[in-house]
Amino acid sequence: MPEFLTLLPPLEALNHLLKNLEHPRPALEWVATAEALGRVTVRAVPAPEALPPFTRSSVDGYAVQAADTHGASDSLPVYLKIVGEVAMGAAPDFSLQAGQAAVIHTGGMLPEGADAVVMLETTQPARGDEVEVLKAVAAGENLLVAGEDVTPGQEVIPAGRRLRAAEIGGLMALGVLEVAVAKPPCIGILSSGDEVIPPHDTPKPGQVRDINSYSLSAVVLHSGGAPVRLGVVPDQPQALRRAAEEALATCDALVITAGSSASARDLTATVVDGLGKPGVLVHGVSVRPGKPTILAVCDGKPVIGLPGNPVSALVIAGLFVRPVIERLLGLDRPPFLAALQARLTINLASQAGREDWIPVQLFRSDEGYLAEPIFFKSNLIFSLVQADGLVRIPPEANGLALGETIEVVLLQ
Repeated sequence: MPEFLTLLPPLEALNHLLKNLEHPRPALEWVATAEALGRVTVRAVPAPEALPPFTRSSVDGYAVQAADTHGASDSLPVYLKIVGEVAMGAAPDFSLQAGQAAVIHTGGMLPEGADAVVMLETTQPARGDEVEVLKAVAAGENLLVAGEDVTPGQEVIPAGRRLRAAEIGGLMALGVLEVAVAKPPCIGILSSGDEVIPPHDTPKPGQVRDINSYSLSAVVLHSGGAPVRLGVVPDQPQALRRAAEEALATCDALVITAGSSASARDLTATVVDGLGKPGVLVHGVSVRPGKPTILAVCDGKPVIGLPGNPVSALVIAGLFVRPVIERLLGLDRPPFLAALQARLTINLASQAGREDWIPVQLFRSDEGYLAEPIFFKSNLIFSLVQADGLVRIPPEANGLALGETIEVVLLQ
């Protein structure tokens, strides 16, 4: 098992973990498209039909034959005869001949014979049943052509794609009412520590309520997994091993938060290393907070040992638990983190060679956002509650300077 003092950079540690995980084969389930927001597709979705299904107008105006408008201008308008109006939601029951026009509204189906639409703003009424066209249009102008967005059989959503509002809308436009998605992977969450008690109990002197099981459950849910809280076990190797083995028998991955003492962390690493092959891959990451992180794969299932301090546990969960769940879901590409640019309000010192994540509060100013660091202790959860985001200080830096423009990763 690697020594605790052999620290790996976070990205290298994550890649080492993911490299030892087999390519996932997520369990499939069918869900209603209307309820599939945030789910990950298991199968590619082909278009059952064209979109748009017919050529239609993208503006209010007049359907015309473009050749009839050539040379039209304010000083030399073209006069066309109005022969009808396109009813919304129905196919036109007439066709256009040369020299004719038809009233059409946005989304209306283009009548046969027409090949363009003149915008209402570039026309004006003329005598009787005529319209005065003040600007020429080209063939295809102001139209949405049948199949312009999607052609029949085209793959519109690949496998491994997380469904957003746009994907939901697109599937509904095609009449795809159900979609095959990955079943949320089961993520067991186990807390250890002689001092940790359930939240509904009243702490006695020296005891603390379990925070991590619940905050980590929220991280798992937000990442697309199904959290299973497995309770709190004492800092005893037999009890921890038994609980971990039971969890791996039924869950797709296991997250363990260790007690605060160094001996508890060592106990967790020893137990995890014996749960299956290859065992512990990383024991110690060059990051603050969260240096004593444990990353393992036990007989094909990921096991992550997080620090017991709640701020450390949440920061490290963002770095390792979320990407593992995304791998188990079969995501085809890592999602983008929500972030914004802000200017730092004070100097921030850092230790070179270590990646630091600092919570910050955001404020608006006339020149943009300001980021004010929160000087925290990793066992005080409300220091993170006050934060709007996290700032990364890279390992090659000795800190960040007052007024420097930085990227703030927003807390979800």
